[in-house]
Amino acid sequence: MADFTQTVASVNDAVNGVVWGVPALVLLIGTGVLMTVLTRFFQFRRFGHMWSNTIGGLFRKEKGIRHSGDRHSISQFQSLCTALSATIGTGNIAGVAYAITMGGPGAVFWMWVAAIVGMMTNYSENVLGIFFRRRNEKGEWSGGAMYYLKDGVGKMKYGRVVGPVLAVLFSVFAILASFGIGNMGQVASITESINTLIPADAGTVNLVTGLVLILLLALVILGGLKRIATTNERVVPFMAVFFIIGSLIIIMMNISRVPAAFGAIFAGAFNFKSAAGGVGGAVIAQAMTWGFKRGVFSNEAGLGSSVMVHSASNVKEPVVQGLWGIFEVFADTLIVCTCTALVILTTGVVDLETGASISGASKLGLATEAFTKSFGTFGGIFLAVAVCLFAFTTILGWSYYGSKAWEYLFGTKSTLAYKIVFIAMVIVSATMNVSLAIDLSDTFNGLMAIPNLIGVVCLSGLVVRITKNYSARKIRKDQPELEPMYSAFPEIQKEQEARED
Repeated sequence: MADFTQTVASVNDAVNGVVWGVPALVLLIGTGVLMTVLTRFFQFRRFGHMWSNTIGGLFRKEKGIRHSGDRHSISQFQSLCTALSATIGTGNIAGVAYAITMGGPGAVFWMWVAAIVGMMTNYSENVLGIFFRRRNEKGEWSGGAMYYLKDGVGKMKYGRVVGPVLAVLFSVFAILASFGIGNMGQVASITESINTLIPADAGTVNLVTGLVLILLLALVILGGLKRIATTNERVVPFMAVFFIIGSLIIIMMNISRVPAAFGAIFAGAFNFKSAAGGVGGAVIAQAMTWGFKRGVFSNEAGLGSSVMVHSASNVKEPVVQGLWGIFEVFADTLIVCTCTALVILTTGVVDLETGASISGASKLGLATEAFTKSFGTFGGIFLAVAVCLFAFTTILGWSYYGSKAWEYLFGTKSTLAYKIVFIAMVIVSATMNVSLAIDLSDTFNGLMAIPNLIGVVCLSGLVVRITKNYSARKIRKDQPELEPMYSAFPEIQKEQEARED
């Protein structure tokens, strides 16, 4: 058995090196660059419009943003919170710490770059998700990469076979990733955090933790999307603000070190000193690789995961949900990840030139050290609570992603079986060494991106047409009579046209 496990680990390491290697990262970042150029830097030109029609709409109490009048859909804000529940996770804490120690402070700059171009990848996914969604047997919206691969790419001249095959592959990888990175990985983070707070037998603590999690998750997940969305709507804003405020307090306590931190980020990104010594290329490449990798892993732009819940929104305009996708990446990486990075870089726990940990701690341990150095014992408690909240909501988000992928493959009625198995897996995750499963799921997570990005690139022209159509009607307002592009399906197009917003 040990030999088999070792063989699986070796094969996975080889595949993972390709999936998360330089060529794959070029595809991920390249797709974002492509959509940025094709839409003429939409995320910059229309940033004000994005803000006004997403978070800004909450303060104006606009209809549909906070509440959905359709019992078969969720509100736009609920879809954002559920998407953020899956993206704002341990990667925003442990992942950022790991990126800095492996790629140096310069990795943070390339993480920002990944987020800036990733905004348009996420935008494009959500536009396509809304445009190709349909209603399932229960009348609920079903959308995601599998649908625009099948009905979008699959309707293209050379995509009749490729599109449906890619849709199946995406769904399979999404299900496998949901059990790993969306379940085992998060439960392991929760048990690790609780073990740091409770000085008792780890086995007993983990068992109790697993049983409590099963109860809480069953209450939410078995209640369907509405209950998941309602829970995340209440928890996600709180946990994000909770973490941001705590981070800002630490940053303000070390305000004199902030200029040096930013200096290290920009110097490390282009590694001026190393370049002068003739080794700049390799060092810069390392910073870029780790920055891109952790940036994409954090916000999931390009993986096609969050589009499944964005597609359940009550929104009518595909572009409007795309705007929420832009904000999702902005909040996840440019705000939350940056807070973590500045905490680590201003508390003196790493060397500002190399990013090496002073104490030798890494990942979550390094982040805990940074918070503890400023807040004392409370810092460890603060971060443990943050990790538990982040991980719990990530489990909720990924449970929905997995169930929608399962629904695509096996039908709506069979999703209960998936949910039961997903919840039961928690006790395994809490009581066993799941490091291999987490590594495998990391690979499946990356494999999701390949069919999804093929779909986005193939349908990029459609995204541009939908964007131009919306801009002419809603932003420039010089062609208000233009027929809206709501859906690829005539019956849904008519249904949306008949809606009164």
